[in-house]
Amino acid sequence: MTILLWLAAAGVAAAHEVRPALLQIVERGPHAYDVTWKQPAMGEMVIHLSPHLSGGALEAEPAAQTAEAGFVEKTWRVRNGLALEGQTVSIEGLAETVTDVLLRITTADGRQIDEVLKPSAPAETLALAKPSGLAVPAYLRLGVEHILTGFDHLLFVLGLLLLIGPSWRLVKAISAFTVAHSLTLALAALGYIAFPSAVIEALVALSIVFVACELAPGRRRDTLSRRKPWLIAFSFGLLHGMAFAGALAQIGLPAKAAPQALLLFNLGVEIGQLIFIAAVLGLLGLVRRSPARGLLARPALATWAPAYAIGGLAAFWLIERVAAAVGGPA
Repeated sequence: MTILLWLAAAGVAAAHEVRPALLQIVERGPHAYDVTWKQPAMGEMVIHLSPHLSGGALEAEPAAQTAEAGFVEKTWRVRNGLALEGQTVSIEGLAETVTDVLLRITTADGRQIDEVLKPSAPAETLALAKPSGLAVPAYLRLGVEHILTGFDHLLFVLGLLLLIGPSWRLVKAISAFTVAHSLTLALAALGYIAFPSAVIEALVALSIVFVACELAPGRRRDTLSRRKPWLIAFSFGLLHGMAFAGALAQIGLPAKAAPQALLLFNLGVEIGQLIFIAAVLGLLGLVRRSPARGLLARPALATWAPAYAIGGLAAFWLIERVAAAVGGPA
């Protein structure tokens, strides 16, 4: 009876192993790779876990097998096997455990892809061509984050809002700005047009200086910016789109899903832009209904302060970016 209880206890302990196992695949070429399976063990008790590749390469006897303190390790050297792309990795017995398996793949070109196989999902189809760390849906979030942290773009939108005011003319101008930067974002991100990024960033700062000058008290009321703000928004939107493309280039587009990722990034930019406009209009509405509404009637705060604050910051960016464009590489 004592022996049976000991065996039962050992079996339960092994079945509840929580240390993760490791399946490491190192690609040597299109049809050559080394596979290492490292599984935790408790003494001589090893829970039943067996790695499989749908191509059958791991059904052969391993080239080497060792037992270390707390681990069992097996190695396969596959030559002239099926390509890894599209094969399914599965771990037999994983669904009956509470442990995880770290799947680590090193591709022939040096990229590393990490996935985690869990008891609830003990299989994974290999897609080595996908970008490591970024799935296509993530580009929507990246677009929102980029515009909400892109203070120069937001400052331009704020300048348009203050110049036009909450009206249908603002909707028309923002729509023109959206169409313009969507156009150049797509063309630049897909490689059809290219301009030095430092020059584009300087021109973006110049566009903000221009809007700030239009906001300045004493300016004529019949300027082109006031008569046709949508035209100004569209013209400068072309520049801002190329700046967005520069940021997107640092992230990169997935090779097999570039149009989808580009669309989501652009939608994210628009969502972030609308969030910002709604927040500004909401804040102005609150101020107009608060005891501080008298501040908006003071010319120094209602007209001079926004124009000089926006213009001063944009002028600083302009000088800084021109210096970078002249003195550094693109």
